Amino acid sequence: MRQLSKPSATKLAGFAGKLTTLQLTAGAATFGLVIAAGAVAAAGPWDSSGQRTAEREWAASQESGGGADHGGRTPESAPSAPSVLAGLGAPAGTAPTPTDGALADALDPLFKDPALGPERAGVVLDAASGKRVYGRSTGDTLTPASTIKIATAVAALSAAGPDHRIATKAVVEPDSKDVVLVGGGDPTLTARKEGRYVDTAASLRTLAEDTARALKDRGVDEVTLSYDTSLYSGPPQHPIGYNENLTQVTALMADEGRLDDSASGTADRSKDPAGDAAKKFADFLKDHGIKTTSDPGPSKASDRAESLAKVESPPLSALVERMLTHSDNDIAEALARQTAIAAKEPASFDGADKAVRAELAKLGLPLSGAKFADGSGLDRADRISAELLAALLEHAADPARPELRSVVTGLPVAGFTGTLVDRYPKDSPGTGLVRAKTGTLTGVNTLAGTVVDADGRLLVFAFMTTGTTDRDAAQAALDRMASTVANCGCR
Repeated sequence: MRQLSKPSATKLAGFAGKLTTLQLTAGAATFGLVIAAGAVAAAGPWDSSGQRTAEREWAASQESGGGADHGGRTPESAPSAPSVLAGLGAPAGTAPTPTDGALADALDPLFKDPALGPERAGVVLDAASGKRVYGRSTGDTLTPASTIKIATAVAALSAAGPDHRIATKAVVEPDSKDVVLVGGGDPTLTARKEGRYVDTAASLRTLAEDTARALKDRGVDEVTLSYDTSLYSGPPQHPIGYNENLTQVTALMADEGRLDDSASGTADRSKDPAGDAAKKFADFLKDHGIKTTSDPGPSKASDRAESLAKVESPPLSALVERMLTHSDNDIAEALARQTAIAAKEPASFDGADKAVRAELAKLGLPLSGAKFADGSGLDRADRISAELLAALLEHAADPARPELRSVVTGLPVAGFTGTLVDRYPKDSPGTGLVRAKTGTLTGVNTLAGTVVDADGRLLVFAFMTTGTTDRDAAQAALDRMASTVANCGCR
């Protein structure tokens, strides 16, 4: 186990607070410390969209659980839902709450760091009461980058439910040999035999095997195969265009359209993910004795089509954890469309925008000025306030809203997992205690998550910056702010 420095001696430069035994106990009980994967610098590169490539490459290269992403094996970080709720009930609910003035004394000097750029905003809330204990420019709407995934996750879990699974089906038209592969929007559907997530993901191979069996029961050994992506509408291409950070947003894909064996991070992507998935399905049918008359093309299954077989994704709660841990853009866009489907809006970028906003409005969240141009944060037209980010996390941390808890359990752990694994040295006061979603575009740096402070109080925070010119310096400044909250017994 990676060791923290001695709590009584761990101090943040410029601040007199210190980590306490209570804090370490609360942090461990609430979220669980994790097995370290080591540390590697993630210095770029930057692609044409401004998305930080290394943010995803690091998570992919580690093949680690991060957050509470269970990925088909024993998780290497293990904040289970019950432990999260136990931590929220105590000590976080009984420890003293920081005072506004004391926390401002600790954070304001850091908030003035020029590395944070000309536009900056920040909020810290007490998780148990929802009380704001720090705020600067709280209602200003800035570009959130990948932290918008927190909003996507909350909306999807609230609208469709944490147990919802996404089905991929094979159907046959009545009195024919016309088989249609129907996409349901599962971004984690896999065509692989082995690898990360294969054990838990819906398998295109299994679907083909079950379909072949059903066809043979009908006395059929040759079919005409097509595929149906009509569940989604609008343009499938993200506004940033072809990009290694995500594939086309389509209702049918296998392994996120990746052209390598990766399960997360950047990768070359298929230009026709639905068609490629259908071709793989045809090959698998052939392996089980079912011939196809030609290469599959697009179609739409009729209402009279009869089911042959189906496979289902892991529950949305697991997809949310995987999305947040690896900052997975493909899952994020799929979850935004699942929100639209649940809200009976078109499953498009515009429909998802309306549906996410409507679902968050039902939760009473502060939406003034917010815009959800996409579900992933790659679109610079996205706008969110620090107030909204913090409120989303406060809702997710609420024991009365267990359907949202995977938003908290999916957050990377500072210094240990996911996109925070390399950003907190082992002697940082925030290591193991800060759990947060990063957001990075060129000139944009955000950090939003949860932390247990020195008194054992669970707090949520959101720090946003726009116009930064030095990525590393901006990230370091944000990390110091989160560590300051962790180190603060601010009464």
